[in-house]
Amino acid sequence: MSDATLRSGIPLALYAIGLGSNRRHARFGDPRQVLMAALGALENADIEPVDASPIIASEPLGPSRRRYANAVALVASPLSPPAMLERLQDIEAAFGRRTGQRWSARTLDLDILLWSGGTWADRDLTIPHPAMASRAFVLGPLRAIAPDWQHPLLGRSVRQLAAKLVRAKPVDPNASAH
Repeated sequence: MSDATLRSGIPLALYAIGLGSNRRHARFGDPRQVLMAALGALENADIEPVDASPIIASEPLGPSRRRYANAVALVASPLSPPAMLERLQDIEAAFGRRTGQRWSARTLDLDILLWSGGTWADRDLTIPHPAMASRAFVLGPLRAIAPDWQHPLLGRSVRQLAAKLVRAKPVDPNASAH
């Protein structure tokens, strides 16, 4: 079997999937263990794991007070972006994900960050993920496994986008201290 085709001979697309958790799961344990279980759940007949980043800890966005465990997985699949989104939502539901308040504590969050097909936009899904270029907890893990992947709209590599986030910002000499 080649890297470019599934057993059936169907050409595969590559997806970068963001994983996040900041809530214990009764069966799997703490958020790091939830992500390990989710990585296993991603693998099935039409999704092949290619690589996974280290799991990092990050501060929450929004009202949640719990720290997140975050990672990125690269998977190959013949699934279309909407079919991949549906599969990810099924996995989230199996892990007890509830819809509700944005950025609240969650057992598992799976997002399509990038797709080798470039861009996708419909009412349910936008690829690349609209906020990925401003999130260190996404770019750090993604840089570990796909540093040269080009953002299809910004024309910059993941490595360049990550470097831009951590680069020191110039100080405005005219700004007041208070």
